Amino acid sequence: MLQRLARFCYRRRWRVLGAWVVLLVGLFALNSSVGGKFLDEFDLPGSESQEAVDLLEEHGFDNRAGATGQVVFQADDVNDPTVRQDMEALFDEVAEVTAPSEVVSPYSEEGAHQIASQGPEAGRIAYAEINLSDRDSDELYDIGEEARSVVADADVPGTQVELGGDIAFEQPEFSSEAIGFIAALIILLIAFGSLLAAGLPLITAIFGIVTGIALVGLVVNVIGMPSFSNQAVAMIGIGVGIDYALFIVTRYREGLQEGLTPECATMRALDTAGRAVLFAGCTVIIAILGLFTIGLDMIRGLAVGISIGVLMTLLAALTLLPAVLGFVGTNIDKFGLPHRRRAERAGHQSIWYRWSRVIQHRPWRAVLISAAVLIVLTIPLFGLRLGFGDAGNQPTDTTVRRAYDLMSEGFGPGANGPLLLAAETPGGQADLQALESLSGDLNETEGVAFATEPIPNDSGDAAIIQVQPTTSPQDKETAHLVNRLRDDVVPEAVAGSTADVKVGGATAAVVDFSRYTADRLPWFIGAVLVLSFLLLTLVFRSLLVPLKAVIMNLLSVGAAYGILVAVFQWGWGDSLLGVGREGPIEAWIPMMLFAVIFGLSMDYEVFLLSRIREEYDRTHDNATAVANGLAVTARVITAAAAIMFCVFMSFVLGDDRSLKMFGFGLAMAVLLDATVVRLVLVPATMELLGDRNWWLPRWLDRVLPVVHVEAEEEVVAGTAPELREPERVG
Repeated sequence: MLQRLARFCYRRRWRVLGAWVVLLVGLFALNSSVGGKFLDEFDLPGSESQEAVDLLEEHGFDNRAGATGQVVFQADDVNDPTVRQDMEALFDEVAEVTAPSEVVSPYSEEGAHQIASQGPEAGRIAYAEINLSDRDSDELYDIGEEARSVVADADVPGTQVELGGDIAFEQPEFSSEAIGFIAALIILLIAFGSLLAAGLPLITAIFGIVTGIALVGLVVNVIGMPSFSNQAVAMIGIGVGIDYALFIVTRYREGLQEGLTPECATMRALDTAGRAVLFAGCTVIIAILGLFTIGLDMIRGLAVGISIGVLMTLLAALTLLPAVLGFVGTNIDKFGLPHRRRAERAGHQSIWYRWSRVIQHRPWRAVLISAAVLIVLTIPLFGLRLGFGDAGNQPTDTTVRRAYDLMSEGFGPGANGPLLLAAETPGGQADLQALESLSGDLNETEGVAFATEPIPNDSGDAAIIQVQPTTSPQDKETAHLVNRLRDDVVPEAVAGSTADVKVGGATAAVVDFSRYTADRLPWFIGAVLVLSFLLLTLVFRSLLVPLKAVIMNLLSVGAAYGILVAVFQWGWGDSLLGVGREGPIEAWIPMMLFAVIFGLSMDYEVFLLSRIREEYDRTHDNATAVANGLAVTARVITAAAAIMFCVFMSFVLGDDRSLKMFGFGLAMAVLLDATVVRLVLVPATMELLGDRNWWLPRWLDRVLPVVHVEAEEEVVAGTAPELREPERVG
């Protein structure tokens, strides 16, 4: 099938290229007219925080159920008549640009507690609360931009004015992809030694990524996706798109060097490397779509978006690349660099063959040292704390961070993450009295700075109480407070009434989301590992090779998680990455990271082990097979891993903390997988196991279906009749 596809794309190259151009232009035209909007909705059905949101929306507290913001200001005396007059005028301007919204002034009766009353900042810091109805990401960023402009232009003598909360976050600028592309081009030039050969993977990847992002813009009409979906699609798409094209182009050049015509070389490249690329790409998509088992809309949407990106880069590698090779022909090595001939040395002359022999000479030492490195790097994982970053993790030069710090100074760290208790009061006045009693109990509860009096709605069938913890939103004690309120304080206070109270708010939602993902993460990881074991058993007809791969995958992923915890949660070297302040690991990242890492590691596992198995079938000598397989594949795998590392690390240069974390985690995982695992652990363990690597019980061998990742032997050798057909032009 792949041979016929390669022949068609090669001979109809103008049509294939035209079809891709039309597809690209058409998708962008559709996007401009019917493209959807991204929405950062962290709905968690069945959780108490979600029930609180639903209650607020049902009973007329819509503004309390959406995004929030604060206009925070500091002056020598916030009650000074001149300051008050100027600030109230500013509040009116903010209310106008954020409409429909509710702006609660600190000078109103409801907002009296919004003026600092204790400590050195008493009477010097105050804030106005902005309560917005639910908005999509684009609307929130647009409103935020106007509000930031109004606050930045405020001229209140002797007063520092900042904008905080959800509305104050700026839309991230993601220009760092260009840096990843430049780094990829440099690595491809080093690997291929030819400007033309290096450019082909980039061209293919660009077409795949751009069409993938355009498709995501349409699919978001049907499936909700978070605002950073396009950046995640670009991150993964650039890496896998370049890698897949790299493997195919490498095999194409080998075919030309063996004397095949360009058409035959294209057909063989797609029937060998293309077959492995197809398997690897499908594996990545399956792994990512496995995130559907988590059961969260946001995770599902992100998984669909990334899968679309991988699918389009895969299709580009299997269709567009053969067509482009038809245009290039035998000129692929034109514009060669001086080191090209030296770089092409392989076999027993290559450094990788000699390296394999060094590892095989002392396999136990290699296994123990490499495993010890991975285990040590994994240790911080045991301190993993899931959550979400907030304004406190932003750089200090942003208004949202300065507002956060002012709130902490004036009202305590808990002011940046208040809890919102939403209550149904079908019993009317009796239930309201129970809530007043609850407010009194809350003010005497350890960990609570203060709680407001109940605020009823117009119809009197619901009310809210705002609770400010004494600790910051990311503090473990705040999570303990949420649990204590739900389990003890609230039930005891409203016992005997008909009031139904839910502990909600953004901080409570983070607690619920983190617990939900933590409970399901082990099951998801277990399912992925079982899937990887079954797939590798099917492909390589072995039990020990898949088992070894699963264990190594766990070690490399654990080490990547450990590095993430050390840098982003503990703050080791965070200033080098531009991280504002340490904080918890984003709750969605471990599961998404594992899915992507599993898929990528399967790529390298298939490319390496398929060559080793091919050599073993030819020589029946395990040591020779490992050395030869590593010698043939190590250079291209190392180049592919280096490209992915640079692409993922380029996202660390962006502004979004979650994407910094995701990109850094992927980069560390790829680095460890391509060095410690592929270059040390794999050859060392395969040397120790010897022929047992390929052991499979006879009964299992009979029942397992046969799956060929590489082409049949006569095709690999280039002797298949269809590969010898004369080349056609056009």
